[in-house]
Amino acid sequence: MTAFEKVCTLDDIPDGGVIGVEVEETPVALVRKGGEVFALHDVCSHAEVKLSEGEVYDGTLECWLHGSCFDVRTGKPTGPPATRPVNVYTVKIDGDDVLVSLSKES
Repeated sequence: MTAFEKVCTLDDIPDGGVIGVEVEETPVALVRKGGEVFALHDVCSHAEVKLSEGEVYDGTLECWLHGSCFDVRTGKPTGPPATRPVNVYTVKIDGDDVLVSLSKES
């Protein structure tokens, strides 16, 4: 059984924005797009800086340092210089609560 941890409420994440949280001491970037929330590992695979300090554009999260972009659904890079994906995690919404499991999305 997959363990979920409450990390915030929906209101904590601006629509079209990103925040950083920790789940079991793992940094996680939460992106809200409409009624959906996506969770990605909050460390850029290129420069090892927080992705949650970047910007969200059209379903991608852009790293603030060198401009690497990652698909919020898959974690795959959509723009250089990053060539390796970041992990994505399972998100559940329970009322207004956002819950995250560190198990990888399938």
